[in-house]
This record gives sequence, structure tokens and C-alpha cells, in this order.
Amino acid sequence: MNSVNMTIKKRNAGRTISVSFDADKFERVAANFGFFNPDFLRSLQVAERDIKLGRVKEICSLKDLRK
Repeated sequence: MNSVNMTIKKRNAGRTISVSFDADKFERVAANFGFFNPDFLRSLQVAERDIKLGRVKEICSLKDLRK
């Protein structure tokens, strides 16, 4: 298995982490996570349609789902 060189930077303000690596390495990581899987791509299309139709509720915390 080939290694993936990436740079991870944590910012002092807040809980932000920045990860960077080149495009070829990103494609390999995306493929490993299944981002090119037809089922995953179809689920993104369904999610985009739900957003356009207003079926999505913004939450700040998982506790908001209990309401």
C-alpha cells in the first residue's frame, strides 16, 4: 500500500483543522472512502433534491433532534 503525504494544521482559534494533499492523492483517498460509488453519488442527488424542496432542517446539536 502506498503512503499518502498530507499536511495537517490545527488553528488556534476554535476547533478548525486544515488537511492538505495533492489532487492525485485526494482521488485515491476519495476512492478508498467510496466517494465514487454509484450508490453514494445517487444519495447525494437525493439529498440535493431534498434541500431544494425544503425537507431539510438545520440543527446546531444532535439534542435538537429530540424536539
